[in-house]
Amino acid sequence: MDPFLAVAPLLPTTTGKPLAGVSDYRGRPVYRRNSGGWRSALFVVAVEIAGSFAYFGISANLITYLTGPLGHSNASAAAAVNAWSGTASLMPLLGAFLADAYLGRYRSVILACSLYVLGYSMLTLSSTLPGLRPSPTCTDGNSLLSCKPGWAQVAFFYVSLYLVALAQGADKPCGLAFAADQFDADHPKERASRGSLFNWWFFCMAVGISVAVSLVGYIQENVGWGVGFGTPCAVVLCAFTVFLLGTPTYRVYAPTTSGGESPFVRLARSLAAKTGGRHLLASDSQSQEEEEEEAAAAADARCVLRLLPIWATSLAYGVVYAQIMTLFNKQGRTLDRRIGGGLELPPAALQTFGPASILLFVPIYDRALVPALRWATGNPSGLSMLQRVGAGMATSLAAVSVAALVEGRRLATAREHGLVDDPGATVPMSWVWLVPQYAMMGVADVLAVVGLQELFYDQMPDGLRSLGLALYLSVMGIGGFISSFLISLIDGITGRSGGDSWFADNLNRAHLDYFYWLLAALSAVELALFLCFARSYVYKRYSLISSSVNQK
Repeated sequence: MDPFLAVAPLLPTTTGKPLAGVSDYRGRPVYRRNSGGWRSALFVVAVEIAGSFAYFGISANLITYLTGPLGHSNASAAAAVNAWSGTASLMPLLGAFLADAYLGRYRSVILACSLYVLGYSMLTLSSTLPGLRPSPTCTDGNSLLSCKPGWAQVAFFYVSLYLVALAQGADKPCGLAFAADQFDADHPKERASRGSLFNWWFFCMAVGISVAVSLVGYIQENVGWGVGFGTPCAVVLCAFTVFLLGTPTYRVYAPTTSGGESPFVRLARSLAAKTGGRHLLASDSQSQEEEEEEAAAAADARCVLRLLPIWATSLAYGVVYAQIMTLFNKQGRTLDRRIGGGLELPPAALQTFGPASILLFVPIYDRALVPALRWATGNPSGLSMLQRVGAGMATSLAAVSVAALVEGRRLATAREHGLVDDPGATVPMSWVWLVPQYAMMGVADVLAVVGLQELFYDQMPDGLRSLGLALYLSVMGIGGFISSFLISLIDGITGRSGGDSWFADNLNRAHLDYFYWLLAALSAVELALFLCFARSYVYKRYSLISSSVNQK
């Protein structure tokens, strides 16, 4: 017997006209009164909060685990973290294809939750079981200086880690899209609620991230890596259960096909025709239905092509974003992190200032700035989606410039106190100096990341919205890979003649400030190009039904 049939009879009695284009999880008609809306979206939000909690609980302090138990250098650990986070942000392209063409978003979220539980369970085992945790194997039998973890332990750890990246591929393009699917874009009230969803979605993600980087980071540093990896696993398992409980209320869009043809096939055919100089023209042999399908395919291709320049000019933002979990973390480890009566903050805990600024700024933006900007601009959203993204890019440029100035100050302080050759020393400079760069990146995320999420969901064809969110996520993924490439390239060049690399293991001899200034220059070029493309962008139009129609 289906476990959800016992819950379904509890739903309100259905009256009125069924909603077009959606069904429940079993393919039956659904009605506005007993499906979708905030009630259904909140179940999805719960699992996404848990997903963010778990992912950032691992990633925020991952560089510490790699340079500690796994014995990586600073440069190789930063490159490994960037490569993993980049993969996790690129896998949604595959997940979007499977969701939009075959699985649908509901089944994709279930698949993602299953992979999360498997991946985090394996990570927990990799740091607790004696045969799997990276126990050092000494080559000389006496000194631990030459000890390295066994290859089998390292391999098991990375397999576990990349299972989480695979789960991100199924989750991230579908979780937010599935929550947004619970609101009807052609219904005025529900469309307004969907606009707020993107703001409050990011607010909820920030809650999960804040708790993760402070609580999980503390557990990892002070209790143990096994408990630190096991906590995210338990949270994800509980959230998976909550998501399943909401199943009877969901509005489910079936994978979009026409005549058995995937929307990706239609899109690819239309793009090929456009880039090859050919046009999809109606012929006498075509039926009216075929002509309409060809016209729809051409319109879909135009939607995607308009977004590509915006996507390309957002990549530098992804490069800056990649530094939060890596080089910002390493900076914090060298500073005086004591608070109050001597309690020392874990380096990963400093990352909470980013989410904390998000928690503070989202309500201010949604409840104060949007109404004021709405009055000033006449735009119901206050700022257009592209204006919002541009403001976020400008803020990230300012943030990485501040990071360069702070790192310059840290190096000068280390020289003044004779600590250049003491890599383990605490530089007499307070952790508070790092708060502005974290907080500014949090504000940049509220503007740029939420703007990109809404843009790539709203402006994509209806059957390709998971792909749209995957393209947004790929900005962060490719940005991570670009960061990894730049770090490896610069590390090789600057350390080639035996000198100190910009990313030397002794950060007091490194030059992270030079790297931050390079990122600031790239961000400035990116912003200029983005503004050029944004000026000529034409938004997709919607025909909103009146609020008196289809209320039932």
